[in-house]
Amino acid sequence: MDKNSLHLWFAYPDDLLTESLARSCAALLSEEEIARWQKFRFDWHRRESLTTRALARTALSYYHPIPPEAWHFRANAYGKPVAEPDCGLRFNLSNASGLVVCLIAEGAEVGADVEPIKRAGDILNLATEVFSAPELAQLKALPDTEKPDRALSLWTLKEAYIKARGFGLSLPLRRFSFLFGGKEGIRLEVDPAMDSDPGRWRFRMLDHVGHRIAMVAEGPAERDLQVWESHPLLTPPTRLGATGESWFPLSSVPFLSELKREPAPVG
Repeated sequence: MDKNSLHLWFAYPDDLLTESLARSCAALLSEEEIARWQKFRFDWHRRESLTTRALARTALSYYHPIPPEAWHFRANAYGKPVAEPDCGLRFNLSNASGLVVCLIAEGAEVGADVEPIKRAGDILNLATEVFSAPELAQLKALPDTEKPDRALSLWTLKEAYIKARGFGLSLPLRRFSFLFGGKEGIRLEVDPAMDSDPGRWRFRMLDHVGHRIAMVAEGPAERDLQVWESHPLLTPPTRLGATGESWFPLSSVPFLSELKREPAPVG
């Protein structure tokens, strides 16, 4: 894997409605993962969990010569999973109804979050509880028709940031801000007591199959983003083409990307 690239993978829980595929995915899991997976009460939740775990294993094996069933993971004190032993790859997972994502980099921390676009109104209703004062001021200044979309973008960015940091919700959501506008397009402002070097983070959003995905990664602005789709899960992936703006903070240009399918490279 090129250290200047990040790779985003997609998988779809409904693929596991096929019983044989679900069994093949379950065969990749450790005994502990199987026990946790089987505790879920609802079938949709079980499919989502199994898809997430199978995608992590198969995507990581695309870059490292460990079979998918041979990966071992541990979680830090805040629940962020890491490969054990350390192979240099960093990854982060997020799932929602209908879509699972896995963001992978080499030697750089990453965070990802995915939310259904239809949840934008629900997130807006929680704005005063989860957004900072500067974020709320910008949100209030928007036309009513634009507020749900901004709320969705803010929520996914903030979730991706706390996941990249590896501290989860122990980081107070109202003590850092993603602010829109100006030459940077979107910029991150953080209480210095929480992050002494916020300039090391780059972030990007894109929409896919009715979901918004936010990514936060350490490193330079010139990172290349490669997008892969594992559909059906466990089959050779298809590479998708991400068009539009690159990583923020950069300049004040449109930030949402659209995706187009491209043939997977040979070799």
